[in-house]
Amino acid sequence: MSSMSRREFLQILAAASAAGFALDARPVWAAGKGDSLYDLKKFGNVHLLHFTDCHAQLMPIYFREPSVNLGIGGALGKAPHLVGEHLLKAFGIKPGGIEAHAFTYLDFEKAAKTYGKVGGFAHLATLVKRLRAERPNALLLDGGDTWQGSATALWSKGQDMVDACKLLGVDIMAGHWEFTLGDKRVLEIVEKDFKNKIDFVAQNIKTSDFGDKVFEPYSLREMNGVKVAVIGQAFPYTPIAHPRWMMSDWTFGIQDDNMQKTVDEARAKGAQVVVVLSHNGMDVDLKMATRVTGIDAILGGHTHDGVPRPVIVKNGGGQTLVTNAGSNGKFLGVLDFDVRNGRISDFRYKLLPVFSKLLPADAEMAALIDKVRAPYKDQLNEKLAVSEGLLYRRGNFNGSWDQLILDAIMEVQGADIGFSPGFRWGTTILPGQAITFEHLMDQTAITYPSATLNEMSGEQIKTLLEDIGDNLFNPDPYYQQGGDMVRVGGLQYTCTPNAGMGKRITDMRLKGKPVEADRKYKVAGWAPVAEGTKGEPVWDVVARYLRDKKTITPRKLNQPKLMGMKGNAGFVG
Repeated sequence: MSSMSRREFLQILAAASAAGFALDARPVWAAGKGDSLYDLKKFGNVHLLHFTDCHAQLMPIYFREPSVNLGIGGALGKAPHLVGEHLLKAFGIKPGGIEAHAFTYLDFEKAAKTYGKVGGFAHLATLVKRLRAERPNALLLDGGDTWQGSATALWSKGQDMVDACKLLGVDIMAGHWEFTLGDKRVLEIVEKDFKNKIDFVAQNIKTSDFGDKVFEPYSLREMNGVKVAVIGQAFPYTPIAHPRWMMSDWTFGIQDDNMQKTVDEARAKGAQVVVVLSHNGMDVDLKMATRVTGIDAILGGHTHDGVPRPVIVKNGGGQTLVTNAGSNGKFLGVLDFDVRNGRISDFRYKLLPVFSKLLPADAEMAALIDKVRAPYKDQLNEKLAVSEGLLYRRGNFNGSWDQLILDAIMEVQGADIGFSPGFRWGTTILPGQAITFEHLMDQTAITYPSATLNEMSGEQIKTLLEDIGDNLFNPDPYYQQGGDMVRVGGLQYTCTPNAGMGKRITDMRLKGKPVEADRKYKVAGWAPVAEGTKGEPVWDVVARYLRDKKTITPRKLNQPKLMGMKGNAGFVG
């Protein structure tokens, strides 16, 4: 793995310009190897580096940001619910440049061919080392969703990512998808692999019998003479969004009251800086910042929002910075505090995109990655088909990767309707690119992967869609309990996100005919949360479909008709 030469890069830039694509990459490249993009001068005396939701992506990837990320109620027109030009305008980012490509979906295909892939732990390691060299004793924080999301992570039960994070130099970690490896596996890693190396923190996980803490609620460190507390916040709704039996002895929840007690305890022990390493999701973090005082910053994850600058939330104790650092290893957040006389006097924050062309691969990390991937090389590289269109996942209602999965499970299983979970993770494939088995696993690698075929009445289908819709669009963030909206195949419907519970989903139709409440329909799905559900792994079902088709034509997205969203800055269309 090596960075592209300056000459090769400028040749591509010239070709893109000749094709009429206004990209402004030359200022980035002029200083050599991305120095202008990554030239981040040291500030202050407390330094925090933050990545989150990498979803086990060790290699550089393509990743398209969403074109639909609706803001509802008090979130309307505010970060993180800004897409495309709305986001660029809000944060003063120049259109057509490398940062515009990093933070938005705009001109994605052309920009991706010019700027190349993002992420990759070998390239991230180079950036971390560079920043740490200028920031003595900087802490590297992992916001979770790290041990899940790839074939190698699934097959190694997260061990590939555990070893990579130890080598990367992670200091403190929070969790979410990690718990779908099962509580015993999580404890094994924390108690053995992480012992005296990485602190796994969670103030909101307790035993279900006596309410005892399962993990340490926070880590108290001293940096350059300043005591810093990092409090962990696991995804509050883990047992609801995933199979409960995988962590049946633990309770979760937001637990504002306990968070306040934890903040107060850390302050009493001398912490001059208190940050929360959170997997709440940004909307929940923004609300928490109004309710819990004494938190200087919430470094957030879960919702995969790449937000260029912190949102500053005023509260009874002063103010709290709220950030969210994207996903898939695409970004590294850098938060510097200047602490004087026991108080924060100022801060600097930058969310740095990780472009593999601009950051040479760290040799030691590259060697580890090659080693952990070697036993699976033939399986990972199997070419299943070629995609003629762009395949991506992110978006409130659907993505072309999701549509492909829906098309596959419906055709293979002979279903009228298909449901696919609203997962936010998953990599992107450019038109003309081969779909490998590794790419398919990037979309489906979970520990409860069974494909299902059930009969559901029209009434049951509506109830399901209403319930999931409320999880996403409830105006109170504390009632938002999952990912994006379930992806739907075959069924057309109208959605009014601003409506109340039970009133968002209307005009459900199948092949142009109204869905009947008491009629049964064959529904294909996958990822059942009920214990004991048996079924073929969804990746095998989709792989058969891809091998049979060989060439995948551009997908026509089945999306609902949206009502009441005109002018919403999180929506294009």
